[in-house]
Amino acid sequence: MRNRWLIALSAVGIHISIGSVYAWSVLTRPIMQELGWSLSETTWAFSVAILFLGFSAGFLGKYVEKYGPKKSGLVSMAFFGAGMFGTALALQLGSLPLLYLFYGVIGGIGLGVGYITPVSTLVKYFPEHRGFATGLAIMGFGFAALIAGPVMQQLTAQFGLVENFLILGTVYMVLIGASSLYLKPPAKKATAVAAGAARVPVASLGATASEAMKTWQFRALWWVFFVNITCGIGLLAVASPMAQEVVGMNAAQAASMVGIIGLLNGGGRIAWSTLSDYIGRGFAYMLFFLIEVAAFALLSGTTDAFLFQALALAIISCYGGGFSCMPAYLSDLFGTRELSAIHGRILTAWGCAGVVGPTLVALFREYTQGYTTILLFFAGLFVVNFAVATVLKLHGKRTKETSVVMA
Repeated sequence: MRNRWLIALSAVGIHISIGSVYAWSVLTRPIMQELGWSLSETTWAFSVAILFLGFSAGFLGKYVEKYGPKKSGLVSMAFFGAGMFGTALALQLGSLPLLYLFYGVIGGIGLGVGYITPVSTLVKYFPEHRGFATGLAIMGFGFAALIAGPVMQQLTAQFGLVENFLILGTVYMVLIGASSLYLKPPAKKATAVAAGAARVPVASLGATASEAMKTWQFRALWWVFFVNITCGIGLLAVASPMAQEVVGMNAAQAASMVGIIGLLNGGGRIAWSTLSDYIGRGFAYMLFFLIEVAAFALLSGTTDAFLFQALALAIISCYGGGFSCMPAYLSDLFGTRELSAIHGRILTAWGCAGVVGPTLVALFREYTQGYTTILLFFAGLFVVNFAVATVLKLHGKRTKETSVVMA
Protein backbone atom coordinates (compact mmCIF):
# COMPACT_ATOMS: atom_id res chain seq x y z
CA MET A 1 0.00 0.00 0.00
CA ARG A 2 1.38 3.36 -1.04
CA ASN A 3 1.40 6.40 1.25
CA ARG A 4 -1.46 8.55 0.01
CA TRP A 5 0.36 11.82 0.68
CA LEU A 6 3.26 10.65 -1.47
CA ILE A 7 0.71 9.69 -4.13
CA ALA A 8 -0.57 13.28 -3.91
CA LEU A 9 3.02 14.59 -4.19
CA SER A 10 3.55 12.42 -7.27
CA ALA A 11 0.39 13.84 -8.82
CA VAL A 12 1.65 17.37 -8.18
CA GLY A 13 5.02 16.39 -9.68
CA ILE A 14 3.40 15.43 -12.97
CA HIS A 15 1.07 18.42 -13.13
CA ILE A 16 3.67 21.00 -12.18
CA SER A 17 5.80 19.72 -15.07
CA ILE A 18 3.19 19.65 -17.82
CA GLY A 19 1.58 22.84 -16.48
CA SER A 20 4.61 24.75 -17.75
CA VAL A 21 2.62 25.10 -20.98
CA TYR A 22 0.89 28.07 -19.30
CA ALA A 23 4.24 29.90 -19.31
CA TRP A 24 4.46 29.85 -23.12
CA SER A 25 3.80 33.61 -23.33
CA VAL A 26 7.16 34.24 -21.62
CA LEU A 27 8.87 32.81 -24.72
CA THR A 28 6.65 34.48 -27.30
CA ARG A 29 8.62 37.69 -27.74
CA PRO A 30 12.09 36.02 -27.68
CA ILE A 31 10.92 33.55 -30.36
CA MET A 32 9.46 36.35 -32.50
CA GLN A 33 12.64 38.42 -32.21
CA GLU A 34 15.03 35.55 -32.92
CA LEU A 35 13.13 33.85 -35.74
CA GLY A 36 11.04 36.66 -37.19
CA TRP A 37 7.71 34.91 -36.77
CA SER A 38 4.51 36.89 -36.21
CA LEU A 39 2.55 36.95 -32.96
CA SER A 40 -0.24 34.81 -34.38
CA GLU A 41 2.22 32.27 -35.82
CA THR A 42 4.01 31.96 -32.48
CA THR A 43 0.96 31.82 -30.22
CA TRP A 44 -0.72 29.24 -32.46
CA ALA A 45 1.73 26.68 -31.02
CA PHE A 46 0.05 27.14 -27.64
CA SER A 47 -3.43 26.74 -29.12
CA VAL A 48 -2.42 23.54 -30.92
CA ALA A 49 -0.96 22.16 -27.68
CA ILE A 50 -4.20 22.86 -25.77
CA LEU A 51 -6.24 21.38 -28.63
CA PHE A 52 -4.27 18.13 -28.55
CA LEU A 53 -4.29 18.13 -24.74
CA GLY A 54 -8.07 18.04 -24.76
CA PHE A 55 -8.55 15.49 -27.50
CA SER A 56 -5.74 13.15 -26.46
CA ALA A 57 -7.19 13.13 -22.94
CA GLY A 58 -10.57 12.32 -24.44
CA PHE A 59 -9.44 9.50 -26.71
CA LEU A 60 -6.70 8.01 -24.52
CA GLY A 61 -8.64 7.97 -21.23
CA LYS A 62 -9.49 4.30 -21.82
CA TYR A 63 -5.77 3.57 -22.11
CA VAL A 64 -5.11 5.17 -18.73
CA GLU A 65 -7.83 3.05 -17.14
CA LYS A 66 -6.65 -0.16 -18.82
CA TYR A 67 -2.91 0.06 -18.21
CA GLY A 68 -2.85 2.04 -14.97
CA PRO A 69 -1.26 5.31 -13.83
CA LYS A 70 2.36 4.11 -13.84
CA LYS A 71 2.46 3.11 -17.52
CA SER A 72 0.34 6.02 -18.68
CA GLY A 73 2.53 8.42 -16.71
CA LEU A 74 5.61 7.06 -18.44
CA VAL A 75 3.87 7.48 -21.80
CA SER A 76 3.18 11.10 -20.85
CA MET A 77 6.85 11.51 -19.96
CA ALA A 78 7.94 10.13 -23.34
CA PHE A 79 5.60 12.34 -25.39
CA PHE A 80 6.14 15.50 -23.35
CA GLY A 81 9.91 15.01 -23.33
CA ALA A 82 9.94 14.36 -27.07
CA GLY A 83 7.86 17.48 -27.53
CA MET A 84 10.37 19.60 -25.59
CA PHE A 85 13.41 18.18 -27.38
CA GLY A 86 11.66 18.42 -30.74
CA THR A 87 10.80 22.06 -30.03
CA ALA A 88 14.51 22.72 -29.49
CA LEU A 89 15.17 21.17 -32.91
CA ALA A 90 12.40 23.24 -34.52
CA LEU A 91 13.87 26.45 -33.12
CA GLN A 92 17.38 25.43 -34.15
CA LEU A 93 16.18 24.86 -37.73
CA GLY A 94 13.78 27.81 -37.71
CA SER A 95 10.90 25.55 -38.79
CA LEU A 96 7.36 26.63 -37.90
CA PRO A 97 5.75 23.32 -39.02
CA LEU A 98 8.14 21.39 -36.77
CA LEU A 99 7.26 23.70 -33.88
CA TYR A 100 3.56 22.90 -34.32
CA LEU A 101 4.32 19.19 -34.68
CA PHE A 102 6.57 18.83 -31.63
CA TYR A 103 5.27 21.45 -29.19
CA GLY A 104 1.66 21.35 -30.34
CA VAL A 105 0.88 17.78 -31.42
CA ILE A 106 3.44 15.53 -29.70
CA GLY A 107 3.83 17.70 -26.60
CA GLY A 108 0.05 18.18 -26.48
CA ILE A 109 -0.51 14.42 -26.38
CA GLY A 110 1.91 14.24 -23.45
CA LEU A 111 -0.07 16.99 -21.74
CA GLY A 112 -3.39 15.21 -22.20
CA VAL A 113 -2.24 11.82 -20.95
CA GLY A 114 -0.32 13.38 -18.06
CA TYR A 115 -3.25 15.55 -17.01
CA ILE A 116 -5.67 12.65 -16.46
CA THR A 117 -3.11 10.06 -15.27
CA PRO A 118 -3.04 10.81 -11.50
CA VAL A 119 -6.59 12.09 -10.98
CA SER A 120 -8.56 8.83 -10.77
CA THR A 121 -5.88 7.27 -8.55
CA LEU A 122 -5.81 10.22 -6.19
CA VAL A 123 -9.59 10.28 -5.79
CA LYS A 124 -9.53 6.62 -4.71
CA TYR A 125 -7.02 7.41 -1.94
CA PHE A 126 -9.19 10.27 -0.62
CA PRO A 127 -12.77 8.94 -1.01
CA GLU A 128 -14.20 11.26 1.65
CA HIS A 129 -12.49 14.38 0.29
CA ARG A 130 -12.62 14.02 -3.46
CA GLY A 131 -12.60 17.75 -4.13
CA PHE A 132 -9.52 18.29 -1.97
CA ALA A 133 -7.75 15.36 -3.66
CA THR A 134 -8.32 16.50 -7.22
CA GLY A 135 -7.59 20.09 -6.22
CA LEU A 136 -4.15 19.02 -4.97
CA ALA A 137 -3.14 17.61 -8.32
CA ILE A 138 -4.72 20.23 -10.54
CA MET A 139 -3.39 23.00 -8.30
CA GLY A 140 0.07 22.01 -9.53
CA PHE A 141 -0.98 22.68 -13.13
CA GLY A 142 -2.20 26.15 -12.20
CA PHE A 143 0.87 27.05 -10.15
CA ALA A 144 3.35 25.72 -12.73
CA ALA A 145 3.58 28.97 -14.67
CA LEU A 146 4.70 30.83 -11.53
CA ILE A 147 7.76 28.59 -11.39
CA ALA A 148 8.32 27.88 -15.08
CA GLY A 149 7.92 31.49 -16.25
CA PRO A 150 10.89 33.01 -14.38
CA VAL A 151 12.99 29.87 -14.95
CA MET A 152 12.35 29.97 -18.71
CA GLN A 153 13.12 33.66 -18.82
CA GLN A 154 16.41 33.16 -16.99
CA LEU A 155 17.48 30.10 -19.01
CA THR A 156 16.66 31.82 -22.28
CA ALA A 157 18.58 34.97 -21.31
CA GLN A 158 21.60 33.03 -20.07
CA PHE A 159 21.82 30.09 -22.48
CA GLY A 160 19.37 30.66 -25.37
CA LEU A 161 16.00 29.40 -26.56
CA VAL A 162 17.20 26.01 -27.80
CA GLU A 163 19.11 25.26 -24.60
CA ASN A 164 16.10 26.31 -22.52
CA PHE A 165 14.01 23.49 -24.03
CA LEU A 166 16.84 20.95 -23.79
CA ILE A 167 17.43 21.68 -20.10
CA LEU A 168 13.75 21.80 -19.11
CA GLY A 169 12.94 18.76 -21.23
CA THR A 170 15.51 16.75 -19.27
CA VAL A 171 14.31 18.04 -15.89
CA TYR A 172 10.64 17.42 -16.67
CA MET A 173 11.28 13.89 -17.94
CA VAL A 174 13.05 13.00 -14.69
CA LEU A 175 10.31 14.56 -12.55
CA ILE A 176 7.40 13.00 -14.49
CA GLY A 177 9.17 9.63 -14.64
CA ALA A 178 9.92 9.51 -10.91
CA SER A 179 6.37 10.60 -10.05
CA SER A 180 4.82 8.03 -12.39
CA LEU A 181 6.84 5.15 -10.96
CA TYR A 182 5.32 5.77 -7.52
CA LEU A 183 1.72 5.94 -8.71
CA LYS A 184 -0.34 2.83 -7.95
CA PRO A 185 -4.10 2.50 -7.39
CA PRO A 186 -5.33 1.14 -4.05
CA ALA A 187 -6.62 -2.43 -3.91
CA LYS A 188 -10.24 -2.85 -5.01
CA LYS A 189 -12.78 -4.39 -2.70
CA ALA A 190 -16.24 -5.65 -3.53
CA THR A 191 -19.10 -5.75 -1.10
CA ALA A 192 -22.04 -7.95 -1.96
CA VAL A 193 -25.49 -6.49 -1.53
CA ALA A 194 -28.44 -8.73 -0.98
CA ALA A 195 -30.96 -9.09 -3.75
CA GLY A 196 -33.71 -6.50 -3.50
CA ALA A 197 -31.43 -4.02 -1.74
CA ALA A 198 -32.42 -0.39 -1.66
CA ARG A 199 -31.39 1.90 -4.47
CA VAL A 200 -27.91 3.33 -3.99
CA PRO A 201 -26.09 6.28 -5.54
CA VAL A 202 -24.50 5.40 -8.87
CA ALA A 203 -21.28 7.06 -7.64
CA SER A 204 -20.68 3.96 -5.52
CA LEU A 205 -21.21 1.69 -8.54
CA GLY A 206 -19.25 3.32 -11.30
CA ALA A 207 -20.50 3.97 -14.82
CA THR A 208 -18.39 3.25 -17.88
CA ALA A 209 -17.30 6.12 -20.09
CA SER A 210 -19.70 5.08 -22.85
CA GLU A 211 -22.58 4.91 -20.37
CA ALA A 212 -21.73 8.32 -18.93
CA MET A 213 -21.58 9.97 -22.36
CA LYS A 214 -25.15 8.90 -23.12
CA THR A 215 -26.54 10.87 -20.17
CA TRP A 216 -27.85 14.42 -20.23
CA GLN A 217 -25.76 15.13 -17.13
CA PHE A 218 -22.53 14.51 -19.06
CA ARG A 219 -23.61 16.76 -21.92
CA ALA A 220 -24.62 19.50 -19.48
CA LEU A 221 -21.27 19.30 -17.69
CA TRP A 222 -19.40 19.39 -21.02
CA TRP A 223 -21.23 22.60 -21.97
CA VAL A 224 -20.65 24.47 -18.70
CA PHE A 225 -17.00 23.35 -18.69
CA PHE A 226 -16.54 24.55 -22.28
CA VAL A 227 -18.08 27.97 -21.55
CA ASN A 228 -16.07 28.44 -18.35
CA ILE A 229 -12.79 27.66 -20.12
CA THR A 230 -13.64 29.63 -23.29
CA CYS A 231 -14.30 32.81 -21.31
CA GLY A 232 -11.47 32.28 -18.82
CA ILE A 233 -8.78 31.45 -21.35
CA GLY A 234 -10.04 34.30 -23.56
CA LEU A 235 -9.40 36.70 -20.68
CA LEU A 236 -6.01 35.11 -19.94
CA ALA A 237 -4.96 35.58 -23.55
CA VAL A 238 -5.47 39.37 -23.44
CA ALA A 239 -5.06 40.20 -19.74
CA SER A 240 -1.84 42.18 -20.16
CA PRO A 241 -2.68 44.24 -23.28
CA MET A 242 -6.24 44.78 -22.03
CA ALA A 243 -4.98 46.15 -18.71
CA GLN A 244 -2.72 48.57 -20.57
CA GLU A 245 -5.37 49.69 -23.07
CA VAL A 246 -8.42 49.91 -20.78
CA VAL A 247 -7.12 51.10 -17.41
CA GLY A 248 -3.76 52.59 -18.39
CA MET A 249 -1.38 50.21 -16.62
CA ASN A 250 2.21 50.25 -17.78
CA ALA A 251 3.91 47.06 -18.99
CA ALA A 252 5.51 46.30 -15.62
CA GLN A 253 2.23 46.71 -13.74
CA ALA A 254 0.41 44.49 -16.25
CA ALA A 255 3.13 41.83 -15.96
CA SER A 256 2.80 41.92 -12.18
CA MET A 257 -0.96 41.44 -12.49
CA VAL A 258 -0.43 38.43 -14.78
CA GLY A 259 1.83 36.90 -12.11
CA ILE A 260 -0.88 37.36 -9.49
CA ILE A 261 -3.37 35.81 -11.92
CA GLY A 262 -1.15 32.72 -12.02
CA LEU A 263 -1.22 32.60 -8.22
CA LEU A 264 -5.02 32.86 -8.13
CA ASN A 265 -5.35 30.30 -10.91
CA GLY A 266 -3.45 27.76 -8.82
CA GLY A 267 -4.74 28.84 -5.41
CA GLY A 268 -8.33 28.91 -6.62
CA ARG A 269 -8.06 25.29 -7.67
CA ILE A 270 -7.27 23.92 -4.22
CA ALA A 271 -9.45 26.44 -2.33
CA TRP A 272 -12.60 25.95 -4.40
CA SER A 273 -12.24 22.18 -4.67
CA THR A 274 -11.78 21.84 -0.91
CA LEU A 275 -14.78 24.10 -0.27
CA SER A 276 -16.83 21.96 -2.66
CA ASP A 277 -16.39 18.99 -0.28
CA TYR A 278 -18.51 20.93 2.22
CA ILE A 279 -21.01 22.84 0.06
CA GLY A 280 -21.35 20.30 -2.74
CA ARG A 281 -20.11 20.39 -6.31
CA GLY A 282 -23.45 21.50 -7.75
CA PHE A 283 -23.67 24.56 -5.52
CA ALA A 284 -19.99 25.36 -6.15
CA TYR A 285 -20.59 25.59 -9.91
CA MET A 286 -23.69 27.71 -9.40
CA LEU A 287 -21.56 30.06 -7.29
CA PHE A 288 -18.78 30.15 -9.95
CA PHE A 289 -21.17 31.22 -12.65
CA LEU A 290 -23.04 33.75 -10.53
CA ILE A 291 -19.73 35.43 -9.65
CA GLU A 292 -18.64 35.38 -13.29
CA VAL A 293 -21.89 36.91 -14.58
CA ALA A 294 -21.37 39.89 -12.27
CA ALA A 295 -17.59 40.10 -12.79
CA PHE A 296 -17.67 40.08 -16.61
CA ALA A 297 -20.56 42.58 -16.68
CA LEU A 298 -18.72 44.97 -14.33
CA LEU A 299 -15.40 44.43 -16.13
CA SER A 300 -16.95 45.59 -19.41
CA GLY A 301 -17.50 49.08 -18.02
CA THR A 302 -14.72 49.74 -15.52
CA THR A 303 -11.77 52.07 -16.05
CA ASP A 304 -10.50 51.79 -12.46
CA ALA A 305 -7.25 49.83 -12.20
CA PHE A 306 -7.97 48.37 -8.74
CA LEU A 307 -11.48 47.20 -9.66
CA PHE A 308 -10.20 45.83 -12.97
CA GLN A 309 -7.64 43.67 -11.20
CA ALA A 310 -10.09 42.52 -8.51
CA LEU A 311 -12.66 41.44 -11.12
CA ALA A 312 -10.06 39.71 -13.31
CA LEU A 313 -8.70 37.81 -10.31
CA ALA A 314 -12.21 36.74 -9.26
CA ILE A 315 -12.86 35.39 -12.76
CA ILE A 316 -9.57 33.49 -12.91
CA SER A 317 -10.17 32.05 -9.45
CA CYS A 318 -13.49 30.60 -10.68
CA TYR A 319 -11.79 29.49 -13.91
CA GLY A 320 -9.27 27.46 -11.91
CA GLY A 321 -11.96 26.18 -9.55
CA GLY A 322 -13.94 24.87 -12.52
CA PHE A 323 -11.00 22.66 -13.47
CA SER A 324 -10.32 21.27 -10.00
CA CYS A 325 -13.94 20.56 -9.05
CA MET A 326 -14.78 18.75 -12.30
CA PRO A 327 -13.14 15.35 -11.56
CA ALA A 328 -14.84 15.25 -8.15
CA TYR A 329 -18.19 16.22 -9.70
CA LEU A 330 -17.78 13.46 -12.29
CA SER A 331 -16.99 10.93 -9.56
CA ASP A 332 -20.05 12.10 -7.61
CA LEU A 333 -22.27 11.43 -10.62
CA PHE A 334 -20.57 8.51 -12.36
CA GLY A 335 -18.29 6.88 -9.77
CA THR A 336 -14.59 6.06 -10.04
CA ARG A 337 -14.80 2.91 -12.16
CA GLU A 338 -13.68 4.71 -15.34
CA LEU A 339 -13.09 8.19 -13.97
CA SER A 340 -9.94 8.83 -16.02
CA ALA A 341 -11.77 7.96 -19.23
CA ILE A 342 -14.83 10.07 -18.35
CA HIS A 343 -12.61 12.96 -17.24
CA GLY A 344 -10.72 12.66 -20.50
CA ARG A 345 -13.94 12.94 -22.53
CA ILE A 346 -14.89 16.08 -20.62
CA LEU A 347 -11.45 17.56 -21.34
CA THR A 348 -12.29 17.67 -25.05
CA ALA A 349 -14.14 20.84 -24.01
CA TRP A 350 -10.76 22.31 -23.01
CA GLY A 351 -9.28 21.45 -26.40
CA CYS A 352 -12.13 23.24 -28.19
CA ALA A 353 -12.14 26.20 -25.79
CA GLY A 354 -8.39 26.70 -26.15
CA VAL A 355 -9.00 27.62 -29.78
CA VAL A 356 -12.44 29.27 -29.51
CA GLY A 357 -11.73 31.59 -26.53
CA PRO A 358 -8.69 33.51 -27.83
CA THR A 359 -10.16 33.55 -31.36
CA LEU A 360 -13.45 35.08 -30.17
CA VAL A 361 -11.66 37.77 -28.19
CA ALA A 362 -9.39 38.61 -31.12
CA LEU A 363 -12.33 38.84 -33.56
CA PHE A 364 -14.46 41.01 -31.27
CA ARG A 365 -11.46 43.23 -30.51
CA GLU A 366 -10.75 43.67 -34.22
CA TYR A 367 -14.33 44.48 -35.26
CA THR A 368 -15.45 46.57 -32.26
CA GLN A 369 -12.11 48.24 -31.45
CA GLY A 370 -12.56 47.39 -27.77
CA TYR A 371 -13.38 44.70 -25.24
CA THR A 372 -16.80 45.81 -23.97
CA THR A 373 -18.90 43.73 -26.36
CA ILE A 374 -17.03 40.47 -25.86
CA LEU A 375 -17.09 40.86 -22.06
CA LEU A 376 -20.86 41.41 -22.09
CA PHE A 377 -21.22 38.42 -24.41
CA PHE A 378 -19.28 36.31 -21.90
CA ALA A 379 -21.53 37.57 -19.08
CA GLY A 380 -24.54 36.40 -21.10
CA LEU A 381 -23.02 32.95 -21.58
CA PHE A 382 -22.63 32.64 -17.82
CA VAL A 383 -26.31 33.41 -17.30
CA VAL A 384 -27.00 30.31 -19.41
CA ASN A 385 -24.35 28.39 -17.46
CA PHE A 386 -25.95 29.33 -14.16
CA ALA A 387 -29.31 28.01 -15.37
CA VAL A 388 -27.75 24.72 -16.52
CA ALA A 389 -25.80 24.36 -13.25
CA THR A 390 -29.00 24.93 -11.28
CA VAL A 391 -30.77 22.13 -13.17
CA LEU A 392 -27.78 19.85 -12.53
CA LYS A 393 -27.86 20.68 -8.84
CA LEU A 394 -31.59 19.99 -8.51
CA HIS A 395 -32.02 17.04 -10.88
CA GLY A 396 -28.56 15.72 -11.70
CA LYS A 397 -28.12 13.01 -9.06
CA ARG A 398 -28.26 9.53 -10.58
CA THR A 399 -29.30 6.30 -8.84
CA LYS A 400 -29.27 2.72 -9.98
CA GLU A 401 -30.14 -0.67 -8.59
CA THR A 402 -27.34 -3.23 -8.45
CA SER A 403 -26.27 -6.38 -6.68
CA VAL A 404 -22.60 -5.46 -6.25
CA VAL A 405 -21.12 -2.30 -4.80
CA MET A 406 -17.46 -1.58 -5.53
CA ALA A 407 -15.80 0.00 -2.49
